[in-house]
Amino acid sequence: MLGQAKYQMQTMIANPVFLSLVFSWFSAQFIKTVIMLLSGKVHSLKELLELMFWKTGGMPSSHTALVMSLCVSIGFRNGVTSDIFILSTAFALVVIRDALGVRRSSGLQTRSLNELGMKLKEKGLIDDFTPLKEVNGHKPAEVIMGCFLGIFVGIAFSVL
Repeated sequence: MLGQAKYQMQTMIANPVFLSLVFSWFSAQFIKTVIMLLSGKVHSLKELLELMFWKTGGMPSSHTALVMSLCVSIGFRNGVTSDIFILSTAFALVVIRDALGVRRSSGLQTRSLNELGMKLKEKGLIDDFTPLKEVNGHKPAEVIMGCFLGIFVGIAFSVL
């Protein structure tokens, strides 16, 4: 039983589809981290690690890169008429729409609420204000670059 689980884990880790989505996510996060470092927006090791492994938003979109590499590598492996490719395409569209729409709108609204709360606190109209956590969505250019990165990585893992 344990040997079978180990074999399945090794098979999954060697799967080009799995490798392409992990590599595309990691590449996008790495590029995002380098851009933030070069622009002087990283001030501590904690911020660097959060950005590298967890932080959302920014250029390029790691979510978009991941789902696009998933679609491309599944398309190469199973064909574009396969049910699993169609499912991965639907999943990609939902993720991309979320990155552009819902998460971006939510982040902009949260930023406005935080600005309003700080102004009210400064004017003494409220005693205490704790800023809300801003969830970062993506600008269209960030999503487009994530798409290109994901497509490139998906093709690379499918043909190499």
